[in-house]
Amino acid sequence: MTTMLGAHIRPSLLSSGSRTSSALRRALSTTCTARCPRIPSWRTMSEDNITKYLRQTHDRVFENNRAWAAEKKAKNPDFFAQLSAGQNPEYLWIGCSDSRIPAEVITGLEPGDAFVHRNIANLVCNTDLNVMSVINYAVKHLEVKHIVVCGHYGCGGVKAAMTPKDLGILNPWLRNIRDVYRLHEKELDAIPDQDARYNRLVELNVMEQCRNVIKTAAVQRSYARNKFPIVHGWVFGFQDGLLKNLEIDFETMLADIQKIYNLTD
Repeated sequence: MTTMLGAHIRPSLLSSGSRTSSALRRALSTTCTARCPRIPSWRTMSEDNITKYLRQTHDRVFENNRAWAAEKKAKNPDFFAQLSAGQNPEYLWIGCSDSRIPAEVITGLEPGDAFVHRNIANLVCNTDLNVMSVINYAVKHLEVKHIVVCGHYGCGGVKAAMTPKDLGILNPWLRNIRDVYRLHEKELDAIPDQDARYNRLVELNVMEQCRNVIKTAAVQRSYARNKFPIVHGWVFGFQDGLLKNLEIDFETMLADIQKIYNLTD
C-alpha cells in the first residue's frame, strides 16, 4: 500500500481535523514513515488527500483484478471453469504474514497449486486452532504431498522475540519464538553479529515449526499410510529473492519425534 503513495498524492500541510482522522494519520504514520523514508509523512497530508489516496488504492485492486482475470481468460478460456471445479493442491504452505512474501508469486505457482496459511513468524502452535485446522484439512481431505514451512530473513517477529521487554498482547505469541531461542541459546549467543544471530534464529525457528508439524497426528498417520506428506523447511531472502532449502531430514526427524510424540495407530 505505502509504495504507491508518492506517485499519486502530493501532500499539503495538515490542518486541524477530527479526532478520528488524527488517529488515522498517527496509525498510518507509524507503519509507513519508519520503513519508507522517501514517502511523505501522513502527518503532512490534508484530510482530502488521505481520502483520495484511500479511494485510489482501493479501486486499484479491482482494476488489477479485472486485468488479471482478462489475461487468464485470454491465455486459457477454460481457466475459471477448471478453477471452479475444485482444488487439488500439491502443497500446504505455512508462511509469515509479511506482505512481501506472497507464496504463489515467489514460487511461480498458480491458483489451486498451494493451500496457504500465514501468520506472524510462520508459527505452528498446537494451541492455535487455526493452523491445526489448516493442517488437518490439508492432509486428510486435500491429501497434499508436501508441507512447506517458509520463514524469511529479517523477520520482524523473530527480532521482536529477541527483544527483552514486555510487548503486551504479543507476548504469548512471541513466547513460542523465545522458546526456540532458549533451546539454542548457546549457539545463538556465540554469534557476535546481531543480524547474523537474528537470521540464524529465523532458520532455527523454521526447523522447530517443522517439528511441530510432524508432531501432529494427521501428518504422522498419513505418512504411515501413504508415505506423504513430506515436510520441508525453507527461508526466503530479500537480497536475491531466492528460497533457501534448509534440507530438513524428514524421516530422521519423524523417527526422533515419534520416540515421544508417536500418534499413529
